[in-house]
Amino acid sequence: MLAVVAVALWTGWATRSAGVLAAAAALVVVLDPMAVIAPGFWLSFSAVAVIMLAAGSRIGRLGWLHAWAQTQWAVTLALVPFLLAMFQQVSLVSPLANAFAIPLVSLIVVPLALAASMLPLDWIAHAAHLVMTLCMILLRMLSDLPEAVWQQHAPPAWAVPIAVAGALWMLLPRGFPVRWAGAALMLPLFLSTPEKIAPGELRLTVLDVGQGLAVVLRTREHALLYDTGPAFTEQIDAGGRIVVPYLRAAGVGRLDGMVISHDHSDHSGGALSVLQAFPVEWVASSLPKEHAIRIAAGRSWFCHAGENWEWDGVSFEFLYPQPDDYNESDEKDNDRSCVLRVVSPYGSVLLPGDIERVSESRLVKASGNLRADVLLAPHHGSRTSSTPKFVAAVAPVLTVFSVGYRNRFGHPHPAVSARYRQTGSRTSRTDLSGALLIGMNPAGIDVQSWRDVDRKYWMGR
Repeated sequence: MLAVVAVALWTGWATRSAGVLAAAAALVVVLDPMAVIAPGFWLSFSAVAVIMLAAGSRIGRLGWLHAWAQTQWAVTLALVPFLLAMFQQVSLVSPLANAFAIPLVSLIVVPLALAASMLPLDWIAHAAHLVMTLCMILLRMLSDLPEAVWQQHAPPAWAVPIAVAGALWMLLPRGFPVRWAGAALMLPLFLSTPEKIAPGELRLTVLDVGQGLAVVLRTREHALLYDTGPAFTEQIDAGGRIVVPYLRAAGVGRLDGMVISHDHSDHSGGALSVLQAFPVEWVASSLPKEHAIRIAAGRSWFCHAGENWEWDGVSFEFLYPQPDDYNESDEKDNDRSCVLRVVSPYGSVLLPGDIERVSESRLVKASGNLRADVLLAPHHGSRTSSTPKFVAAVAPVLTVFSVGYRNRFGHPHPAVSARYRQTGSRTSRTDLSGALLIGMNPAGIDVQSWRDVDRKYWMGR
């Protein structure tokens, strides 16, 4: 963007700011066609366009303070629809943060840093670092305020362009009639709430977290998270990058419960990020008592067979492990997975974690009824799981394999997939379908894949 502006200035072509901005956008897209799916592309070009509108549509010269306030107001207002659509949150302290951060960085930190790169004087670099450190302390104080961010559900797609039009209408120069009407056009962003789930209905979302598992179960008034996906690095995990954004977009403000099936990173790696982002009433798991997740959770306990509860006409019950299984120190973590069965009036779900042959055999013998309409395939479809007796006992209508694209384990194993299909079960894989949205309601069991719901122009069928 800066390069196009510089060329336009040097060649005398910069007569129309909109043309320069359009040329910059075109160049960015030519160099990186996928830039159009990056939030930064839309936020950056929208912000610059709004600044141009705010600065170029006024008659006469404004004082620097008035001009700065006008620009901050314009950018903050115009980006609200984009921020709610992309992130389901808007910073309420950003105008105040920008008030000191932009001048400090632009007028002090950057000039000092450039000078330090050319002059052999260490104190210049230290001075730049000191100013930046103070700036970050103030920013941290603002971000820690209890109401620093407005968060809500994702607005419907139709509300976003209407809100953008409303924001632009409010930013028109004085003299234009009924500018306040633009605020009415922004109201659908906040007032259009997600459809309420009816009593007895169950909505299940198997998120695409790569090679791992994360399932969100929602009833009318409650939400449960079963596993939290993998950790990708020490700083990045599926909880912060996938689970939390989904919960916010779905309008989930708190979790009534979280189940961590067992102590493997592909199932528990995102838990700490979720606990940090949302209030969680309780955590049930097979994790050791001293595990960091149990410490962070506050209220937590071991899952065990026989524990059950009901939410909004939907029953939940742990079928495995037995309490005595925690006393067997040589048992694999996979074979201690929390197995949860969920039954609504319109269908049932079995979530078995990563149980393998041994625990499957115990489960079949101990449980009187394992049948489920929807089954999350044990251990991602590994050949060490899904024994013929277990598959026959569950007899699922739909079997879901939560697996990573081209994962190194070869999950699901072809023989396992074939075994389910031979019983008449339909199979689906998150690496091919994206997230699976499963609804159980009076009309039956509705299954949608995110790849079909939100198909992009570059996706093949």
